[in-house]
Amino acid sequence: MPSKSSAQENRTELVEDLMERFPHVPREAVIKEDLLRGGMAFDESALSGSEDGSGEVKPKSYFIFSFDHRTLPELGAAALNRPPEEIVLTGGAYDLRRTVVSVRVNPDSPYRVKAGEDGSLGLYLDGRRIADVGLPPMPDYYRHKLSNGKSVMEVAPTIQWGYLIYLTVFRVCQYFGAKEECQYCDINHNWRQHKAAGRPYTGVKPVEEVLEALQIISDHDTLGASSAYTLTGGSITSQVQGKDEADFYGQYAKAIEERFPGRWTGKVVAQALPREDVQRFHDYGIRIYHPNFEVWDKQLFEKYCPGKERYVGREEWHRRILDSAEVFGPRNVIPNFVAGVEMAAPFGFHSVDEAIASTTEGLDFFMGNGIMPRFTTWCPEPTTPLGRSNPQGAPLEYHIRLLDAYRSAMERHGLSSPPGYGPAGAGRAVFSVSSFMDTLPAEEGTPVA
Repeated sequence: MPSKSSAQENRTELVEDLMERFPHVPREAVIKEDLLRGGMAFDESALSGSEDGSGEVKPKSYFIFSFDHRTLPELGAAALNRPPEEIVLTGGAYDLRRTVVSVRVNPDSPYRVKAGEDGSLGLYLDGRRIADVGLPPMPDYYRHKLSNGKSVMEVAPTIQWGYLIYLTVFRVCQYFGAKEECQYCDINHNWRQHKAAGRPYTGVKPVEEVLEALQIISDHDTLGASSAYTLTGGSITSQVQGKDEADFYGQYAKAIEERFPGRWTGKVVAQALPREDVQRFHDYGIRIYHPNFEVWDKQLFEKYCPGKERYVGREEWHRRILDSAEVFGPRNVIPNFVAGVEMAAPFGFHSVDEAIASTTEGLDFFMGNGIMPRFTTWCPEPTTPLGRSNPQGAPLEYHIRLLDAYRSAMERHGLSSPPGYGPAGAGRAVFSVSSFMDTLPAEEGTPVA
């Protein structure tokens, strides 16, 4: 563990120490990573106040995982009066450029969103206002319902400040139980908690509902903010509605591309499938494939992703990723890893140096083959085995050094920012569940988001 940083109890001192030690990592990314890894608290006045499309703030949709540090029953006001989907930070003590951050609620966080004396919202750290906070406006398409009364937010929520339509068409995972579920993943619990709370949370979304919701978005997204959709959900080890994984998820892509040809860039998050299945994704109209490898280290993959190890295996998973590059082109294969589980007890690395070295080995493996991985910052959800045993997540220093290692690896292999994630660069990025896009260099002529 990093001796200097871990010994500091004052969060401001830790953050400013890392900003000083890693000046080439944008200061915006330091704050964003700390919010993603540890969450933020909300004064009740800062909550969105609506989940039915009638308010002025876009509420958190819980689009696949909870991404919270407490269960719904433990969130209090934040469970009844939803927090916003994301916040945007600007200005303040660190003169932050525009930074979009996914909301992960933690009532015990040292970061708090609340109104100042003038009524404007700010982000406070250790009691000091460090940034102005903007909330996402309720999009016009959220105010329209499907013919069956369901909300667009339930069927086709948007994230990344409206850039991405997130279609979780299968809300549970067939990796089930302690011997199969990924040890950091709460997709199955998130399904259960929303159903227990009486919230609408459709298990399998009918194709017709998805098309109707997308039609509403297409009709009412007058600014054209939505640019891509992601098809995703739990892994399918047998069948859903008589279809294997490629055909189940592929049927949505086929229907979307037939109804809205070229309107959005189609992406799919699925297992690393055999080449013939991957080809079907491409034939159905998908253009970007995310066969997520989750964690690089062999032992950690086996321990923390037991279902993936049992059904496919780590080496075969990697081989299939490389094979898929022959179908989609290397640039359009973008596997995700969960940044931080490398350091999760009981089996994770004990030092930041070891964890970064391991992950960098994985980055070099994929980037050396022209494939550009990306990552999501781990949120230690309390119902998962790793969340229960590691409630503080990974050290902030790990996340900052990872950003540095990621950009260095990209430059080493002559790669540029991946497609389908919006603009790159501090002040421009909209990707909200990690800071890797904030850290990459902005391309010339890219407008501020």
